[in-house]
Amino acid sequence: MASIGIAILLFSLYSPCKGAQQNNNSSHIRLGSSIFPETRNSSWPSASGQFEFGFYQQGSGFAVGIWLVGVDGNTTVNTTVWTANRDDPPLLPSPNNTVQLQLANDGKLVLTSDQGHKKVTKVIASATNGYVSSASMLDSGNFVLFDENNKVIWESFSHPTDTILGGQTLPAGGQLVSSLSDADHSTGHFHLNLQLDGNLVLYPTNSENSPVDAYYASGTNGILNLHLYLNSTDGRLALINTTSSEVYSVINLGGGNDDLANNTVYRATVSVNGVLRVYSHQMDPDKGKLQAPVIMWYTPDDPCDVNGVCGLNSYCTLNDAQPDCHCLPGSDYADPNSMTMGCLRNYSEPACAAGGKENTTFYDIVTMENMAWVDTPDFEATMTIEECKRSCLEDCNCGAALFEQTKCMKHKPPLRYWRRDLQKSNTAFFKVSNLTSPESKNNGTETKEPTTVIIRSKKVIVQILVLTLGLILFSCVALAISGFYIFKIRVLRYKRLTEVNGNLGLADEELTMRVFSYNELKRATNGFKQELGKGSFGAVYKGALNRGKKLIAVKRLEKLVEEGEREFRAEMQAIGRTHHKNLVRLLGYSVEDSKRLLVYEYMSNGSLADLLFKKEWHPAWDERVRIAVDVARGLLYLHEECKSPVIHCDIKPQNILMDEFWNAKISDFGLAKLLMPDQTRTFTGIRGTRGYLAPEWQKNNPISVKADIYSFGIVLLELVCCRRNLDVSVRAEEIVLSTWIYKCFVSRELHKLIVGGEEVNKKSLENMVKVGLWCIQDEPALRPSMKSVVLMLQGITDISIPPCPTTASM
Repeated sequence: MASIGIAILLFSLYSPCKGAQQNNNSSHIRLGSSIFPETRNSSWPSASGQFEFGFYQQGSGFAVGIWLVGVDGNTTVNTTVWTANRDDPPLLPSPNNTVQLQLANDGKLVLTSDQGHKKVTKVIASATNGYVSSASMLDSGNFVLFDENNKVIWESFSHPTDTILGGQTLPAGGQLVSSLSDADHSTGHFHLNLQLDGNLVLYPTNSENSPVDAYYASGTNGILNLHLYLNSTDGRLALINTTSSEVYSVINLGGGNDDLANNTVYRATVSVNGVLRVYSHQMDPDKGKLQAPVIMWYTPDDPCDVNGVCGLNSYCTLNDAQPDCHCLPGSDYADPNSMTMGCLRNYSEPACAAGGKENTTFYDIVTMENMAWVDTPDFEATMTIEECKRSCLEDCNCGAALFEQTKCMKHKPPLRYWRRDLQKSNTAFFKVSNLTSPESKNNGTETKEPTTVIIRSKKVIVQILVLTLGLILFSCVALAISGFYIFKIRVLRYKRLTEVNGNLGLADEELTMRVFSYNELKRATNGFKQELGKGSFGAVYKGALNRGKKLIAVKRLEKLVEEGEREFRAEMQAIGRTHHKNLVRLLGYSVEDSKRLLVYEYMSNGSLADLLFKKEWHPAWDERVRIAVDVARGLLYLHEECKSPVIHCDIKPQNILMDEFWNAKISDFGLAKLLMPDQTRTFTGIRGTRGYLAPEWQKNNPISVKADIYSFGIVLLELVCCRRNLDVSVRAEEIVLSTWIYKCFVSRELHKLIVGGEEVNKKSLENMVKVGLWCIQDEPALRPSMKSVVLMLQGITDISIPPCPTTASM
């Protein structure tokens, strides 16, 4: 390819090492120098004061990075251009936690934090090819380490985050990754890759980096040794061959004002919403500060062209030139406070019939016009619009279909890369449950075609009306005859409940379950003959009601009086008002003299402990992931959705039971602790099982829902490896499962965790391990909430790199 005007004078005296060679106009930072957050001495400025390196505010804590100092009117506006260890949690200095950044005497730039009696040290920068004698924040925005000959041996320009500055290059194989939000500079959802084949491409982060995932490409693939260079003189962005200095593509043709070049700073940034922009910051001559940034160039032109900007099961539409995200029919926002996080389907999927045929009685089709989609279809054929609609409705694997002229393209859920384009005349069909509300189906979007309705004949309608009137008349007669007896039974039952509840200290509204007599449960269990399991407070027996039609599990509390009575009351209070598909349902109870019995739904497939530790075969990987999500949803309900939050206190595989459909449900609330609505923590004696106890139990600290999250993290790691957390039958380094898993994670050898050559999704395995390691952090504040855990396990939110768990878990 021919050069452009002698490579535009070698692209204004282009030098890939321009930033690395600068050491003028800078003040050297000597070995032993330190800075601290929340003090006047919190950063190291460049000679001109345009750039600073040090601590900047992020959320309620501090991060370490480089920022551009500017003004907007009379307001100081700092623009972060680089962040060190961007996925580490923000530092939280306090009287008991001293934080400092120091250029140590050994030449390493280290961040130290005194947390109680423990000192944590993290290396921010270090050189491997020489001895560091000083450092400097250069006026180019490059933070560098010098050797004794004043030669740069480490620079921030070689480790970009989401930005390159004027004079900086992005080498072949390099990438820029967007920030999570304007206030949080951890890894975000989009990245710019300069591929080894020479093509400069923008992708969503959670994608396979395939051509269909790309939403911008420079088209220079096949040309080797290309670097992306941002000219510090006029702000032009270009791809240049480092061998021949030939300019192959000038991406940003606009350019700045050469007369202002010495007073202007340029930067190219992958923004939070995935758009690549080039900014200029010009000097305010009156204030001697850089002004607010001006956008010189950006791509793509339409922000809705950014693949994945709205997440899964959603579509993008423009609103005042800004991307506006809406859920597709049949789904609701995963996080109503963040509409770019995608949507979740709002209905369960019944099992498919033989041959992949859908049971169409459960579904309707919602139609939307002017829809566009850029993904690869799972099925494509020529047919009419009605045939396309019907084909999706009857196909078990179809979540949506797009009809374009005579072509029908069907797609499996989850759905991605959808947008509304008024220039398109395409018609989209979305499968929704006919049991959901109209609001859930449409999510406030206007549809051109109403939901499919089945019209019945007049004869059928008349038959239904006659039958309905007959049933109503019969019911009235039956009620009139038996009303007196029903009334007496209700009055007697109310008196009995009042007496029992008064003795137990339980409110009437807490108990909406059936009251059994002791003899009734004795008959149901055939004299308590078939024992299902035994705990510290008594045994659980199999029983049957309604002449054997309804199986039950009866828990008989034997270790009375005080402890058993306390456990009985705790269990009644904890789940008397709860109802969730991932909690074992309490059907009723019996209280006669000193006898205390609880009646549960029968769980036919035993406990998770049986599945993981006792059987020769283990659940498949996808099943184990589903079980983890089931348990997480149950805990989310207890922690955040109950009127009074409940801490279970004893989450372990033995207390997670499997129903006939292999759904996981949490059981055994005997140790549960209730919190008042305005309470987040409580003091209580040690409860739970060794190996699953959070460190705060041993320290006599207040207990919160984060104790359950720790236990869940241990269970999650056990699910990954199908073994107990503590196992002395294995090699010494593998005895403590959490320790071994973290070592495998750090060394990137997670394949060692999967036994028997099982095929697992590597991304799913890594996500499960990262969630588990976050959950077992020593510090409760570092553990995520159960809502975050559910979103991470479902792949809705990204998971940052967890720090090393310590003490109890290790």
